[in-house]
Amino acid sequence: MIFHQLVTQLLHNHYSHFPEKPMTMYQTLLSLFILISLASCINAQQEYSGNSVLNCDNSDDSGPSSAFLYTCNGLYSSCQAFLIFKSEPPYNSVPTISMLMSSNPGELARINSVKTLTVFPTGKEVIVPVNCSCLGQYYQANTTFHIQDNQQTYFIIGNNTYQGLSTCDSLMRANRYSEFSLSPGLELHVPLRCACHTEHQAENGTKYLLTYSVSWEDNFPTIGERFNVSAKSIADANGLISEENPTIFPFTTILIPLKTEPLSSQTKTHATQPVLDPPPPTSDSGSSRSKRRIYLGAGIAAGCFLLGPSVIFSIVFLFYKKRSKKVPPVHGKTKSVLPEDLLVEIASVDPVPKVFEFKKLKKATGNFSSKSRIKGCVFRAELGREIVAVKKMKVDISEEVNILNKLNHCNLIKLHGVCKNGSCFYLVFEYMENGSLREWLHKESSNHSQSWSKRIQIALDVANGLHYIHNFTKPAYVHKHIKSSNILLTKNLRAKIANFSLARTAVKGAKTHALNMLVVGTRGYMAPEYIEAGSITPKVDVYAFGVVMLELITGKDAVIIQNEEEVLLSEAMISIMERGNAEIELGHFLDPCLLGNNGIESATRIAKLSIACLTKDQARRPSMGEVVSTLLKIQVDQQKSEMQFD
Repeated sequence: MIFHQLVTQLLHNHYSHFPEKPMTMYQTLLSLFILISLASCINAQQEYSGNSVLNCDNSDDSGPSSAFLYTCNGLYSSCQAFLIFKSEPPYNSVPTISMLMSSNPGELARINSVKTLTVFPTGKEVIVPVNCSCLGQYYQANTTFHIQDNQQTYFIIGNNTYQGLSTCDSLMRANRYSEFSLSPGLELHVPLRCACHTEHQAENGTKYLLTYSVSWEDNFPTIGERFNVSAKSIADANGLISEENPTIFPFTTILIPLKTEPLSSQTKTHATQPVLDPPPPTSDSGSSRSKRRIYLGAGIAAGCFLLGPSVIFSIVFLFYKKRSKKVPPVHGKTKSVLPEDLLVEIASVDPVPKVFEFKKLKKATGNFSSKSRIKGCVFRAELGREIVAVKKMKVDISEEVNILNKLNHCNLIKLHGVCKNGSCFYLVFEYMENGSLREWLHKESSNHSQSWSKRIQIALDVANGLHYIHNFTKPAYVHKHIKSSNILLTKNLRAKIANFSLARTAVKGAKTHALNMLVVGTRGYMAPEYIEAGSITPKVDVYAFGVVMLELITGKDAVIIQNEEEVLLSEAMISIMERGNAEIELGHFLDPCLLGNNGIESATRIAKLSIACLTKDQARRPSMGEVVSTLLKIQVDQQKSEMQFD
């Protein structure tokens, strides 16, 4: 019923622009859509992709598509997950499979109950542990792949090399090379299909999700029997709850909900199976796509019945989209609000953001009164039923807007729109109820601040946000101003990185030196290579994040007073960790409210990770991907410890 009301309201809002059209038109389409899709979608954890993953022309313009990856709808933004990969030469040993999947070889050997140099028989199912993170709107575990010959395409890499654990569409999205221009030696970013369990699954005891690559003979009952899971729970996890043994297709993946880690005894060895081998690429990409569609025709036809609801919804969406072109824009007077050259500069990179009228912002903030002031030049505003934050600036905002308009990640602040009045610019952001991390750490009344799990999750959120801008945006960015006051917290204490005014593009594998530039930053957070030579690389953010982690475990500022002198928090911690009795001294240096619940052990591990991030030699600092991986392990161990304590 709730689902019906939401969709009805959505379509009603859209069609309210067309009073000449009767309600019965969209109600008929709506009813048909609901009848087909309600039973399979309302309780779905993730949507089974069907054979849509075998087509490289899918779109997710109207919302997340399972033809790409799994949607970020889980309880956590990052988690431990597992994949099933069938051993195939040359990827048939612990070292080679670990390299292909960017998985820890020691962990892979442990969970498969083998030695670190073991060679698996061909067709043997291998459990691959991965760190799964929400990046943008999708979950993914990230690895890299080097093109080896001229016959490899995104389709072959996704479906044959990675056995459906990646997809053609997601590979094309993650890489700048065209579909048929891959040449030997190129390095590809490969997003692997994984997911974190939902709140509903957690209530049923699920702790892990296993991404399983379907083989020809597989079905839900036999898979469930092997992994000690009911066919119904597997169907529920994949949005196929209308039947316990639905049709599933080879070279696609399903999610298996597990209450414990998968066991090597639950795996089996498959007979050698055929692979999907589309025609070799030609210079005519259109011709190649046509041939591939003919080759896949039979398989896609078999799966078309699964796409019925999507087709009907697409009809509604396309009809609306076609009609909406005739409707004048809601905010029509954009030229009088922002100067044309600013709009052109912003639009040259991405679609123009929403433009607000100054009189509306003035009213929403009570004429920017002190009562509405959050801090400094940031004001709380009420626009309709939505609370937002309005930042007043007297500098050109076009570059910051261009950057923010490209970013789409749950751990980065969301830009709602812009405005200009006289010489002042205004940025309208989502409102963050708990303010900055720095403020929250100093709130004595906060009960949540006493929780190790909350602080580790905040660190993980920030790390995921930095990992995203360093590795999954085009171009990659360096934030350059990471500090606790630029990290904001939602009402649920999830962290988002804010203030991209100093952000710059990053060139991977290269250093950008600007000796004549003015070094801008905050004392205690700036990396030595930036202070000394103006070097701007992602490792500048890694250094600053190391300081933020120290703030999280100590509750202290980046600059502290010791013996009546100002000392950098980073220098004080390095001094402690270099002594023989580091653990004892660290206990005295910790935030007192964090003692207990395995606090010293977690603090020591985070302190060591922070010191690694603060290494003077930037080449020796970990990447943000490595930081995320380490924090995930700390989080899992802390959660286990707290469960035992309770």
